[in-house]
Amino acid sequence: MDFAAIWQSIKDYFSDNYMSVIKFFATLIIGMIIIKIVLVVFAKIFTRAKTEKITQNFLLAVIKFILWLILVLVLLSLIGVEITGMLTAVSALVLAVGMALQSNIANLANGIVIISTKMFKKGDYITLGDSEGSITEINFLFTTLTTPDNKRITIPNSTIVNSAVVNFGANPTRRVNFTFSVAYESDVEKVKATVIEVMKSDGRIYLDPAPFCRLKTLNSSSLDFFANCWCDSNDYWDVYYYVMETVYNEFKKNGICVPYNQIEVRSRTDEVVLPYDPAPLKERVEKTRKKEKSPLREIIDGINDKIDRTKTKKRAKKEK
Repeated sequence: MDFAAIWQSIKDYFSDNYMSVIKFFATLIIGMIIIKIVLVVFAKIFTRAKTEKITQNFLLAVIKFILWLILVLVLLSLIGVEITGMLTAVSALVLAVGMALQSNIANLANGIVIISTKMFKKGDYITLGDSEGSITEINFLFTTLTTPDNKRITIPNSTIVNSAVVNFGANPTRRVNFTFSVAYESDVEKVKATVIEVMKSDGRIYLDPAPFCRLKTLNSSSLDFFANCWCDSNDYWDVYYYVMETVYNEFKKNGICVPYNQIEVRSRTDEVVLPYDPAPLKERVEKTRKKEKSPLREIIDGINDKIDRTKTKKRAKKEK
């Protein structure tokens, strides 16, 4: 290999095209500076708009990719490369990749919707169809839940956007609902007072709105009382179990019975008289059903009838 010849060709190229080389490097340096400035400006805009961090990172990555792609195409045109064919190839490649990753692109778009609309946040407890749990991770393709029994559920973002999502952690407070069943001989006012006193005894329960308890249903075996109170969302289950256990203890302390299912059984002593018609069953009369004939059968029967009539006429003539 003749290194001297190679070096000479390089020197000749730069001496003949030094203006193009200067333009190339000047465009590269200016383009890099512009890209950095644009990214900083967009980052400040997203921060002022209080955009989620994951959304900011994604959008900045997309903008950076587009700006670098434009810069590379401009640099290629400066050194004399025909970019028309390259643009066509890139467009075809993007289309092919888009078709192959159609479902992922849908998940990506729905991920942007979830994050931008703040449908839920990390740590919220949600239910989605048959799945429920606390959100541990949100990205642009999938959302990950952790169930109370420590299972990990990964759900595509398209499924989340197209389904009804119940977010138990969206608001700072929640209402805790209860149903208490007592025996029919119980004092209604005493039951209501006992339940409300139990709920007021817990400092985690709000006094405004005030705890509530009223008789709701006269059931077949019990009187059913509906009660509720308000608490912080993160205290929900602690409050629920405290009220249930304490109300049961207070019911026993105050002689309020929780009934079993009751069935009333009656014994009849009178004679059962069943009226009936002493007449015997009527005799069977067979229904006359018309038999349908096929067209061919009708033609054959017609021919046979004509033959029979002809024979009858001939027989009659002979007898005369």
